[in-house]
Amino acid sequence: MSEISFFLAGCPPRPRSRLPDASFCLAFSSFCFFSNFRKLNLSQQVEADMTSEKESNGLNNYAFAVNLDSSIDEDTNKLAYCVTDVPPWYLSILLGTQHCLTAFGGIIAIPLILSQGLCLQHDGLTQSYLISTIFFVSGLCTLLQVTFGIRLPILQGGTFTLLAPSMAMLSMPEFTCPAWTQNASSVNTSSTEFIEVWQSRMRALQGSIIVGSLFQVFVGFSGLIGLFMRFIGPLTIAPTIALIGLSLFDSAGSSAGNHWGISSMTTALIILFSQYLRHIAMPFPTYSKDKKLHTSRVYIFQILPVLLGITVSWLICYILTAYNVLPAEPGQYGYLARTDLKGEVISQAPWFTFPYPGQWGKPTVSLAGVVGILAGVISSMIESVGDYHACARLSGAPPPPRHAINRGIGIEGIGCLLAGAWGTGNGTTSYSENVGALGITKVGSRVVIVASGLFMVAMGILGKMGAVFATIPSPVIGGMFMVMFGVICAAGVSNLQYADMNSSRNIFIFGFSMFSGLVIPNWILKNPKAIATGVVEFDQMLQVLLTTSMFVGGFFGFVLDNTVPGSKQERGILAWNKAHEDDSCETLETGQVYNLPFGLSSYLSSFSWLRYVPFCPPGLSSSLDPKQPLGTPDPGQIMIGVGL
Repeated sequence: MSEISFFLAGCPPRPRSRLPDASFCLAFSSFCFFSNFRKLNLSQQVEADMTSEKESNGLNNYAFAVNLDSSIDEDTNKLAYCVTDVPPWYLSILLGTQHCLTAFGGIIAIPLILSQGLCLQHDGLTQSYLISTIFFVSGLCTLLQVTFGIRLPILQGGTFTLLAPSMAMLSMPEFTCPAWTQNASSVNTSSTEFIEVWQSRMRALQGSIIVGSLFQVFVGFSGLIGLFMRFIGPLTIAPTIALIGLSLFDSAGSSAGNHWGISSMTTALIILFSQYLRHIAMPFPTYSKDKKLHTSRVYIFQILPVLLGITVSWLICYILTAYNVLPAEPGQYGYLARTDLKGEVISQAPWFTFPYPGQWGKPTVSLAGVVGILAGVISSMIESVGDYHACARLSGAPPPPRHAINRGIGIEGIGCLLAGAWGTGNGTTSYSENVGALGITKVGSRVVIVASGLFMVAMGILGKMGAVFATIPSPVIGGMFMVMFGVICAAGVSNLQYADMNSSRNIFIFGFSMFSGLVIPNWILKNPKAIATGVVEFDQMLQVLLTTSMFVGGFFGFVLDNTVPGSKQERGILAWNKAHEDDSCETLETGQVYNLPFGLSSYLSSFSWLRYVPFCPPGLSSSLDPKQPLGTPDPGQIMIGVGL
């Protein structure tokens, strides 16, 4: 993955009479590289000087241009709207829609991958319900986070860090799918037996996520996240994240192998759009009060490369199906690339569906599942801290204080709790690819993310929308996975840039952690009866943990990095801490951004004992002077977690 930089500058001076024109609204979107990838902590250096950045990599710093003139006014480098500003309603809707599209790939990929472990490969209607549910919960959690959590413009959605332990849990012998569920012709999706097969697995997954999320709630609201960050550095994060992508290679291969021609075409299109055509601007007609009807250039290939790749491949599959080029017999190779296999799903899906807690039945809890989910929860918390700092810089907000970070982690835990209760089969976390979009759209208002949350809730209620996504042919999804999981792996490795990789110590720790994370889970899966301590619950717990590559690699990385002698500079701890350093000083501007809404902070400040509560904002003295104007971030280098 190439280095991505953003030019940081402050908000335009008052009065705010210079509103973005319609060309801005049409070209509202862009994000740094793959908009669809699930959140992973690829940290990048942010250069404040745009000129030196162009000289170093030759890239244009903008994802769109507002007109055909090649000259760029200096004012366009500044944030159009800061975190506390309120853009016009139409701009909020357009940019909110873009943020949803940015998270599109990561959100729909999770239920499609889980469907394999839930025995739902051939039940498109139920898949559409799962997609609708995860959209609904993601929107709900986004509204909670922006309103009561960190209060920054950051989107919430499903997380790949919980996907790995979930798949490990579903691979246990007692959850092995019956053979008849793997045959499309023999599956009666409306039968009571089939419904119980997948719902029993979902309920077990729900219970584990609910209990595991309580740990995140406790860590967040108790302020223990700061203690965790003292012992976790690049040599722990790198193998943990990299092994998420590597452990999912089987899912990618299974889907892509249904028709390698279609999946290869999808992969090639995504690479073409995201790498070779990303700097090509397409002319689009736009309208503004000043310029009336005119032409603007939009970097559409950089905006939505994955969505475009999937759409084109999907259309080609439809044409091949219409002309019977693809085989019509279920047993023939390439049959699963047809678009008419789930044609009845759209007609059967209701126009409106209202997800609710416990819709799949009463959740069940297993010790093995809870322990596995905890490994994913810890990884998710660490990544979110980096996202908060990056989002604050790009939205023109002061660095987040401790009480805001604690509250944000706690609200994310509540989001995972809600996701488990609603039955998404996953949790929620901060989507840092949307953080990257802030740096390009130059609109850091949290009102935009509120609009995005409402849009996702609406998508979850519209049943037909989820049904459309469920009909994407399997090879097309496999082609998307080929790109997505590869970049996820590279994103994890990129964290090593902060450690001294000329050190034999660091090379040993990373290499051993990665190799162990591949060897041990592979052996356990091939020898499931090897773990027999005599205590069934303990055996199940070890089974889940030792088949979760992310846990095995991260565990060895954590233990070795904290026990093998090495300086903090050699380990990368100094650079890592600098990237996530916390400015605990309270200023007036900090209160404007991070205090609780609806006057709650003023009310709570009347209770002096609440200043000792880790997630409550302390009272501010009116004599405090702001350190710098709101929306004028420090132009020094910072760390950005780019979610994939």
